[in-house]
Amino acid sequence: MDAKRVVDLVYWRDVKTTGVVFGAALLLLLSLMACSIVSVISYIGLALLSVTISFRIYKGILQAIQKSDEGHPFKQYLDQEVALPEDMVHKYSDMVLAKLNKTIAEVRRLFLVEDLVDSIKFAVLMWILTYVGALFNGLTLLILGLIAVFSCPIVYEKHQAQIDHYLSLVNNQVKDIVGKIQAKVPGMKRKTE
Repeated sequence: MDAKRVVDLVYWRDVKTTGVVFGAALLLLLSLMACSIVSVISYIGLALLSVTISFRIYKGILQAIQKSDEGHPFKQYLDQEVALPEDMVHKYSDMVLAKLNKTIAEVRRLFLVEDLVDSIKFAVLMWILTYVGALFNGLTLLILGLIAVFSCPIVYEKHQAQIDHYLSLVNNQVKDIVGKIQAKVPGMKRKTE
């Protein structure tokens, strides 16, 4: 899926398509809250099989009654190639590998305290995440993230001026506080790049 299609999906350009994707993803995550992933996959598989078997039997009965020879109702789908293109798999696996290597290098840099300020920021983030983890489980965070992905861009698009104004105020305050802390604590001044 190219970037433009993802942006169109998240910004609700085609309300019907976005609604289906958002609803299906939310339903899947809510189902995972109630049942195990094995159960959810099994129920989805059983539902699909019930529909396809019923349709196949229905078409078979119609063919017998009308004495027609239309053949298998899913013939066109059975004849389609479903293999993944090798070049696409290599392209995406190379992208994932590059991002993984970059992440490993960054985590190493943070844990081995190459830059004290960045490592302290990371420690504060980890400390905050311990509280987030105590309040929410992973699926709840995924559900909240899904809702945010499908609602925040459209809210930002409608109220961009106000949001940018307040974000710049917060950003300036944070920069001032970090600058004051770095000036007063020895060894916390940022290295010049």
